[in-house]
Parts: sequence; C-alpha cells; structure tokens
Amino acid sequence: MIKTIMFDLDGTLLPFEQEDFVNVYFAELCKKLAPLGYEPKPTVKAVWAGTAAMIKNDGSRVNSEAFWETFCALNEGKPDAKPLCDRFYTEEFDKAKVSLKYIPDHKPMVERLKAAGLRLVLATNPIFPLDGVRTRMKWVNLCESDFELVTHYDNSSFCKPNQGYYKEILSKVGAAPEECIMIGNSVPEDMCAAALEITTFLIDEFAENPENADISQFNHGNFEDAERFISEKLKSTV
Repeated sequence: MIKTIMFDLDGTLLPFEQEDFVNVYFAELCKKLAPLGYEPKPTVKAVWAGTAAMIKNDGSRVNSEAFWETFCALNEGKPDAKPLCDRFYTEEFDKAKVSLKYIPDHKPMVERLKAAGLRLVLATNPIFPLDGVRTRMKWVNLCESDFELVTHYDNSSFCKPNQGYYKEILSKVGAAPEECIMIGNSVPEDMCAAALEITTFLIDEFAENPENADISQFNHGNFEDAERFISEKLKSTV
C-alpha cells in the first residue's frame, strides 16, 4: 500500500529550467562574497567543485562537510565564507525567484495528499543548507512543516543519483520502498529510485533527460496527472 510520497523540488515543484536558476544564483552569491575578496570565476569553480564532492559523498560524513572542505581548500588564505553564505540564503537567495516560469500554489495539493493519510518527504538533492531549501519552498507556498522530512546538506550523506540517498530517506522515515512514490523531473536523478522498487512519476514540463531516454517507459505527466496516479495507486492497494 502506498503510504509515502517523495517530491523533488527544483524543476518539479519549482517550475524553472535549471540553467536559468543557476545563472541568477551564482550572480547573487558572487555579489555577496565579493567584499571578502572572492572573485566570481574562482568562486563559481569552487562551488561546483564542492558540489561534485557532495555528489561523490559515500555516506562517511554529511554533505556540508564534503562541500566546505573542498571549497575552503580552493580558497586557502581567504576569509571564511561560510557565515556570509549562511546569510545569503536568508537575505539574497530570494532574488532567484525570478527564474520561475510561473508561480504555482502547491499548498492545496499537499493538503489533499496529507488529508488522504499520506506522509510527504521533500526529496530535494541535498546540496543546499536548510535555509536555502526553506527560501525556495516559500516561492510555491510551502513550508518545512508540510513535510515529514526535508533533505538538505546538513542531514544527508549522499546525493542523487546515488541509491544511498533514497535508502537514507527510507531509513529515516521508516518506510518500505514499495510503499513510496518518487515524483521528480529528472530521469537520471529521480527515476533511478525505481531500482529500489520505489514507484516513480516523471513531471515532464521541465524534464531533465540528458541521455534522451524514451519517457514513455515512465509514468509521466503534470501535477494533475500525478495526483490522479497517486489516487489510482491508493485505490488499487486498498
């Protein structure tokens, strides 16, 4: 029986193209760090290197440790950037909202799913601090309390598409794979949950499909389609 719904955030609940979001994000972050002597190009390079370190994380430490060790190693001798970065996610990150193609209100959908007795997880790739996730959730009228678990770089030790990421979620919420549905827009990062026998649904409006996989092999559609799919799954397992 389906009991838990996992939602991706960027490109799924948040309707944007990843490139549009990243461009605004880096522009604003570089402005924030400039007073400390951080130049834009090396800063962007260091952030990407830190992100790569999180994606390669093997579960031996939380993602934030992997990120900051790498970022600081590439900026040896410069002032500590973490306090200013922490402030960035509550003070300037909101400017990246301009990357949204439109502004949906996902609160009614979330409330309907919870009223049906489902547990919800915000299964966003944990490469940002919690404040960065909270800020983006607000753009679509959601908050941390809407979810039983929100993944972020301080509470996760794997990243998508590592299967360890999904195993970690299952362990934390005490769910069996066959009781879950993962809803996301990325073929490599979200649909890979099927390897653990988690049911998947591809939100195809801003689908990320770098290998040009045939998406007809996936359950797919918009959020209305996803809700119908969930409803049908609930009925079929009663």
